[in-house]
Amino acid sequence: MDVRVTDDADVAGAADETRSLLAWLTQEDELRGRVTPQERPPVPGTLGPVLDGLVVALGSGGAVTGLTTAVVAWIRSRHSDVTVKATRSDGASLEISTKLVGPMTPQELRAFVTDSSRLLEGGQGGQGGPGPDGGAL
Repeated sequence: MDVRVTDDADVAGAADETRSLLAWLTQEDELRGRVTPQERPPVPGTLGPVLDGLVVALGSGGAVTGLTTAVVAWIRSRHSDVTVKATRSDGASLEISTKLVGPMTPQELRAFVTDSSRLLEGGQGGQGGPGPDGGAL
């Protein structure tokens, strides 16, 4: 299963935020060698392609939980509002934002990571994500 990860940071900083997330994810043992940058062609008049997102090749087991945990940790480390959207190849997606996970307690974060990992594995589909109480947003 592949998951495409994008962020919705403002246009000027989107590539920088995506590069930061790429660096963060590649430091995780479970994700090492599974994360590939996805680029789009350069805009006319600019140099080089633009980093548009990341593709994460996920197998079974801890890779999905590792991805979810790493994305939540990365988002909580940001000083600005960001939203990361993970989309499975079947189109089902999950959005995780600073506003959502920032105020969560450690217990709520654990439940959120568990529920989000299940969603990415295909247990439930749909846009949004589990709320702090474990329900859909």
